Amino acid sequence: MAAKKPTVLAASRNDPELQPAALCDPALLLLSDWRMARYTSMLLCRVQQRLESQIVVNPGIQGLTADSPTRVQGRTARVLGDPREYAVAREAEIFAMTEALRLQDSIPDIAATSLVGVIAKLEMIVGADRDIGDPTDFPWPHIASVLRDLKAIAGGLPFGRRSRARTRSDVARHWESAVKLVAALEEEGAAERRGRCGGLLTRLLKYP
Repeated sequence: MAAKKPTVLAASRNDPELQPAALCDPALLLLSDWRMARYTSMLLCRVQQRLESQIVVNPGIQGLTADSPTRVQGRTARVLGDPREYAVAREAEIFAMTEALRLQDSIPDIAATSLVGVIAKLEMIVGADRDIGDPTDFPWPHIASVLRDLKAIAGGLPFGRRSRARTRSDVARHWESAVKLVAALEEEGAAERRGRCGGLLTRLLKYP
């Protein structure tokens, strides 16, 4: 049975997103898509954390309990959450994060056609959510200072409101992909178990 789709909180009316009328520069389009992917990832992360908090004891995940395996096996009834739904939420978040990383990796391939577009590219570089080591090391503070200077000269980016319909659509898209992936992994695991059992049965039948 497929894991149910998460109930996602709608975006606040104060959450900014680029207005469609302002999306004339390819770099602005990229920034809009990147922000949307990051926001979707954040929502799915919240869903995952909510489901994770419901799993009190899960013998299939090491490190969630300090109890010995013997004691854990006797307490499996205390698992409150659905491990499969949690697995789907985790994979859905990974899909969203991967999309955000793909978009920010395309920054060098997108040519800005305006000063605002240059600001948009720097906004993504400075706000990139990846491991960059020490953010106080060169060149990160220096890039941030260039971004501040450009905003002071040219002004900030045009903002609007985030689309709730697109938020729901993106969450549903990643969720469906995760459901398919988890189902495929489960089927692959079941096939491996059947193969091992079949091999064992074949060996046993050789010895009456």
